[in-house]
Formats: sequence, C-alpha cells, structure tokens
Amino acid sequence: MSLIISEEVEVNGRKITTLYLNNPQTKNSMTWEMSHEFRAEIEKIQSAKDKPSCIIITGKNHIFSSGGDLNLLKSFRDKSYDENCRDMFIFYSNFLSVRRLNIPVIAGVNGHAMGAAFSLALACDARVFSLTGKYSFNFVKLGIHPGMGSSYIVKELFGKDMANYLLLLGEAINGEEAKSLKLCYDAVSSEDVVKRSMEIAINISESAPQAISLLKQNTYDHSDLEKALRKEAESQAKCFQSSDFAESILAIEEKRKPFFTGN
Repeated sequence: MSLIISEEVEVNGRKITTLYLNNPQTKNSMTWEMSHEFRAEIEKIQSAKDKPSCIIITGKNHIFSSGGDLNLLKSFRDKSYDENCRDMFIFYSNFLSVRRLNIPVIAGVNGHAMGAAFSLALACDARVFSLTGKYSFNFVKLGIHPGMGSSYIVKELFGKDMANYLLLLGEAINGEEAKSLKLCYDAVSSEDVVKRSMEIAINISESAPQAISLLKQNTYDHSDLEKALRKEAESQAKCFQSSDFAESILAIEEKRKPFFTGN
C-alpha cells in the first residue's frame, strides 16, 4: 500500500498535483516509511521537466493526519540519544522537503491535524482548514519538545506570542478559531476543503510561473530552518530518555491523562 498517493489534473492548460497522506489503519499517522515516500514524491516533482503549477497536500480517509505514529514514538525509547538526534532530523527533513519546492503548496487540511501534522500544514504556503477539525501542537502534552520545525515555523509566520500560545499550551483549536487567528486562508466544511484548495490552486496557476517560482525561493530562509530542526532533534532526543516521556506513552495506551514529574 502506498502511504502517499499522487493525483494530477489539468485546468486551463496548467497541471495541479494533489498528494494524499494515506495510512488508514492509524488515521494517516506519519511513519518513518511515509516520510521517505513523501520526500521521494517531492523530489520527483522538483526534478520533473513539466512541473505542476501548484500542489495540494491533503489526507485520504476524511482526515488529514493524527501526527507522529505511536509505534514510531515508542521506538525512540529503545534508541540512543545520538540515534534519535540523527533519525528525528531525517524524519522531519523528509516532510519539510516541501519547503524547498519552487512551486506553491496548499495544505488542504480536511480533518484533524495534530503535532507534526499541524507543523506540516503550516510549512505549506497556504492553508484551508476544516471547520470541525481539531488542530494542536500537542508535543508538550506528550512530554517532548516540539518538532517538525514548529518552534521555528510558528514564530516565523505568526510571531513569538502566537508561538507561545500554540506551543506552550498545546491545546486544540477548531477550524473557525484557526481562521480567526489567521492561521489559514479559509475554513470550510471537511467535504469542501479539497474543492476550496483547488480554487486557490487554480487562482495561483493563472499567475506568471517564473515570478511565482522566484517568489517561493525568496520567501524562506532554509539555513535557519535547518538549524532549528537540529536543535529540535537534540531536544527531543533528550526528552525521549526521560521518565515523563515513558509516562506519556503509558498514559496513551491506558487512555488516561499523564502525570509528569519533571524526570
């Protein structure tokens, strides 16, 4: 089964590619394998001679993504600090390869997006959220430092106050709240998210491709994001060795609230 499904349509002579996260057993959770498939699709698009004018990233199964896969999280307990530093940097870099595309990317967030999935959505150039979806950077609730570039991306896009609000509290907001906070371009019903994303993609595709490409290249500071990813990987690797992280995994499995001690 492909964990990333690619579909292409042509509108007014311009190609638009949709990439679907597809892990139905675990609500499109982001696995190690999915990260590599995702990066392969991004690199395939980037190297193509006939590139699409816009890309939409969304989820199959009426959900965007539940975030980092639980089995993946549990595996970090059995690895060394150095292994986790390396693996987390690779995992996050694979998904954030979307930032290196010189093509506009729209996140069609058609359901819940938690943790790393919320980060992936914000790493895109534009976002459409589901009104009833839940969106949260729940990292601290799991006993770990925020990842997937969230500690950098949220501050870059929305400022330090918003970063503190979203990352320190780790609480879920819905699509309507996200729109009021200007985290997305629009919030619509889950069924209309991809349609609305396509409307935005068509609008973008009508602009001059070279101008759009140069704008995308000049918008982001890749070196600063890479530094942030390395710091996040180091911080998370330290958290993975803590008793609090072990408690969070146990609490998830026992379906209860974790009790953290700071150890």
